[in-house]
Amino acid sequence: MRTTELQPAVATDAYRQTAPRKRNSSAILFFILLWVLLIACGVAGAKWYSDRIQNQVSDRLETQTAAQIARMQQEYDARMTQLETGYKAQLAQLESKIETLNELLTFTKDNADTKTDNSNKLYTQLAEVKKQLAELKKNLDVLR
Repeated sequence: MRTTELQPAVATDAYRQTAPRKRNSSAILFFILLWVLLIACGVAGAKWYSDRIQNQVSDRLETQTAAQIARMQQEYDARMTQLETGYKAQLAQLESKIETLNELLTFTKDNADTKTDNSNKLYTQLAEVKKQLAELKKNLDVLR
């Protein structure tokens, strides 16, 4: 079939022109809403996950801190007990020295004659020992 210029050409099915499709505005709106919904779900999921991780980390940190505080308290109590026993031992030694000096002072005072006056030296030593004893007691009170 030949066509002439006067005769219009018959369009075959293969060459038929179709009218451009109009995009449905409701489909575009649905697509945009779907994307907004997906993005919002992603943001909400990320927020939920980060909050969950943050709570887990803070719980672990709280547990570790409590354990460290308990350990430090035990060490502190052990040191205080050790210092207290050390001071008590020193106080006991000083008290025994004071008792010995008191006995010696009493003996020398009773046996002193007018020619020798050694009792003043013993009283001085006794006063020094009493000062040291008072200082150790103050230190023990401060440590408690």
